[in-house]
Amino acid sequence: MKRDSDLSRRDFLRAGLVAGLAGGAAARLAASVARESIEPAQRGMPVIIASGNGLRASERAMAMIKAGADTLDAVVAGVNIVEEDPSDMSVGYGGLPNERGDVELDSCVMHGPTYNAGAVASLRGIKTPSSVAKLVMERTDHILLVGPGALAFAKAHGFEEVDLLTDNARRAWLRWKERLSKSDDWLDDEEIGAEAERPTGTINCCALNEKGELSGVTTTSGLAYKIPGRVGDSPIIGAGLYVDNDVGAFGPTGRGEAAIMSCGSRIVVENMHRGMKPEDAALELLQRICAKTTEKRLLSSPGKPNFNLNFYAVNKDGEYGAAAIYRGGTYVVHDGTTNTRKQSAYIYEGR
Repeated sequence: MKRDSDLSRRDFLRAGLVAGLAGGAAARLAASVARESIEPAQRGMPVIIASGNGLRASERAMAMIKAGADTLDAVVAGVNIVEEDPSDMSVGYGGLPNERGDVELDSCVMHGPTYNAGAVASLRGIKTPSSVAKLVMERTDHILLVGPGALAFAKAHGFEEVDLLTDNARRAWLRWKERLSKSDDWLDDEEIGAEAERPTGTINCCALNEKGELSGVTTTSGLAYKIPGRVGDSPIIGAGLYVDNDVGAFGPTGRGEAAIMSCGSRIVVENMHRGMKPEDAALELLQRICAKTTEKRLLSSPGKPNFNLNFYAVNKDGEYGAAAIYRGGTYVVHDGTTNTRKQSAYIYEGR
């Protein structure tokens, strides 16, 4: 019989999922196993944590925080770089479109010191939805504006309406349409080959300054080739982002539907409120999501989802951590001195 110390990460976590997640001690021990060969969380202020595509965002945000900017102004300015970059097909200008070829953007922001938030969903024609979400927070008594209403609001505040579909995104969309069916009228190029997975690109960025003030932002073009009007977790407070200035901040990327169903962002922050470290708090929720994913179409094998989720968290003390369902996830941390990309903790080696 194997001793606990001889158990592999996969065997241990699988056993834990089967046994259930009621025992907090088991969840914390599983989290510690999953950190094997992962650099431990550091502690200090200021600190910025972002998804793996946030290296430029964290650099700008940290420079602004050091210059005395508000944490929310800093993270929004940081993700604006990615939103305005036509070569990044996961967010903003150049993002991949819905099934009809229209780019629809979602974003939310949350400001820790005022415990206020704003969001936009299914926004077309505006490069920087995060900036519009921030204005919703600042200039309205609402949290979320959607569709034509969100566009009208943005234009009223001087945002320029532009065509967000770049040539590269259009070509990717047309390739997807060509592969839909052998019996339709779109001609498939057999040499291209089918994509293994539809992109779900998003950027999340959360910051803590030296005064202990937290803020966060999530922004995305959503699931590529989605049904028009589909909204994932990114503009939903408590799912795509949550900030409690007394506790910490958190945001996910990956399958938005899973983040919504789990109320993921609020749960991870509550885990930290109960004393869990950021990485442990994220892993505990990922375990729950894996255990509750039972629908056949969402499984690659029993207990293993066929999708991924990536979580990013920072607490009030400046401790940070990131985790994913599957190995290979990355995140970015700027600790005020260095801006680096790191490997996330994970539940499974592979699918």
